[in-house]
Amino acid sequence: MGELVRLDDVDRRIVAALQLNGRASWKKIAQAIGATESTVARRGQQLIESRIVGVTGVLDHLRCGLGISLIVRMRCRPGRANAVADALADLPVARFVTVVSGSADVAAEVVVQRHQDVASVLVEDLPRPDDIVESESMVVVRKFSNFEEWDPGLLGPEAAALLRHPAPFAGPQGWHEPEHLTEQEFAIAGVLAEDGRATYAQLAAAVGASESTAARRVESLISRGCLRFRTLFETPVLGLDVNFMQWLAVEPAELENVGTRLAKEPSTRYVSATTGRFNLCLHGALPGYGDLYDYLTKVIGGLPGVHAADMTLQARTLKRAWVRLDDDGRRAP
Repeated sequence: MGELVRLDDVDRRIVAALQLNGRASWKKIAQAIGATESTVARRGQQLIESRIVGVTGVLDHLRCGLGISLIVRMRCRPGRANAVADALADLPVARFVTVVSGSADVAAEVVVQRHQDVASVLVEDLPRPDDIVESESMVVVRKFSNFEEWDPGLLGPEAAALLRHPAPFAGPQGWHEPEHLTEQEFAIAGVLAEDGRATYAQLAAAVGASESTAARRVESLISRGCLRFRTLFETPVLGLDVNFMQWLAVEPAELENVGTRLAKEPSTRYVSATTGRFNLCLHGALPGYGDLYDYLTKVIGGLPGVHAADMTLQARTLKRAWVRLDDDGRRAP
């Protein structure tokens, strides 16, 4: 893992504001963090140009009928975890890939049309499939909290309300009738995947439309729950040095209750219900190793209906939200 930078208070607050709303104007961010617009614009642009922080537009593949998510845990042959993770991160179907420590060696999220397709990903698409000695795949069936909804808690409720006004789409996290996107909407989403802060003028020029049309298309995608904006950064820049994945086996009758409670925890960045041995998967971040005991005993230990709990610590994350990362966590150029 490369050396991670440490930011001063103003830069940290800008990153926290972008997490709350990756497309917020520098003027609105300045208002939220109590700094001048010129300072925020200059520093914010430096953070983006240095790739310490980035914003990407992400289509909700389930909402748009583009596939289903499977979370995969893998144990690898000794010394082969990094090679397996690198090979997985190179696959177009991989949305998230990380090397972890604990009962698994690699964890990944892949998006495929059918759950049966994950077998071909792990056996046919990897150069050395025998490097994986054991795997288990879990289909995501309900999201309680997305990465885009996480509030790092640095700015307070008033700033969060300002930056998230109007409020983001808050519809159901499971879909039965997908939205059908036009060719132009897919083109706009492609531009925003490269640069989530692209202006309407840049979008219009890229897809051959007027600025007003580009703006309407983006707002329509957001309001229909098709498009979200993910701010990419490594949590240690905000003082959260420990990233982990928590795997829980929960009684079915308590799954909704437990998922909802965990979604409200400040440390929770993502939590979903899944099929399989562990029917709840969580991504979280804590300030330090000393916080792990209280988290396990008080947060996880206080949940009803939990039969088993397994925590793996993220050691090297190679891909987030389809974006390939360098060893220092920055978006690969």
